[in-house]
Amino acid sequence: MSYFEGPFQALAHRGFAHASAGTEGLENSLAAFGAAVDLGYRYVETDAHGTVDGVAVALHDESLDRTTDGAGLVAELPWSEVSEARIGGVEPVPLLEDLLGGWPGLRVNIDVKHRSGIGPVARAIEKTSSWDRVCVTSFDVARRRATLAKLSRPVATSAGRKEIAAFLTGVRLHVPALSRRALRNVDALQVPVGEGSVTVVDVASIDAAHAIGKKVHVWTINEPDEMGRLIDQGVDGLITDRADLLKDVLVERGLWDQGGPL
Repeated sequence: MSYFEGPFQALAHRGFAHASAGTEGLENSLAAFGAAVDLGYRYVETDAHGTVDGVAVALHDESLDRTTDGAGLVAELPWSEVSEARIGGVEPVPLLEDLLGGWPGLRVNIDVKHRSGIGPVARAIEKTSSWDRVCVTSFDVARRRATLAKLSRPVATSAGRKEIAAFLTGVRLHVPALSRRALRNVDALQVPVGEGSVTVVDVASIDAAHAIGKKVHVWTINEPDEMGRLIDQGVDGLITDRADLLKDVLVERGLWDQGGPL
């Protein structure tokens, strides 16, 4: 199995948390991931943190406060306490190993959000033998590298902020060697269209990434018109909160090939 399969990678951002699936307000819950799978998604995105006793959880925020009925920083709480919190008041915070183990064919993009997650994320990948179907990333390059160093086998990877900045410098200065060197340790760029006044994704950056064999995934794209524009520019994947709308766009374009049943 290869992480990057099919003509296009469609990633459900934190699962599919939407009223149409009965999962509104339930981001990063097993119910939301299951809703994405039910739509036919074979790629999902999650963030990960580690509890104070070394358990990896699939959760975006550092704290429980915003999305659950619990409170406190995950890195300062034991799993026994985090496990009592309910996303949207109803769904438990998932163990990362339950997400990886619940759908053995599901590809999971894992953003290691905090240093607390380094060891726990690696252990969850090892425990579920998920090397071929995860992509490990982090805004912080050192955090990603530290996670990879704890794995017994290589996995797919995506660039961090410093690598992305160096790659774009090479693109804008027309120095391909700089761009190539910036991304020598990763398989993909997973980036926003732009950040502040800086354009990240355009034809030049996509072509430069492809010239050195790297995939380009763009987040978080929720409008069909923008989905279509980026596909026309040549991106390899989109990360979206609106898994339903992206599926419609890809079906219309003949790009909805997410692989067989899980």
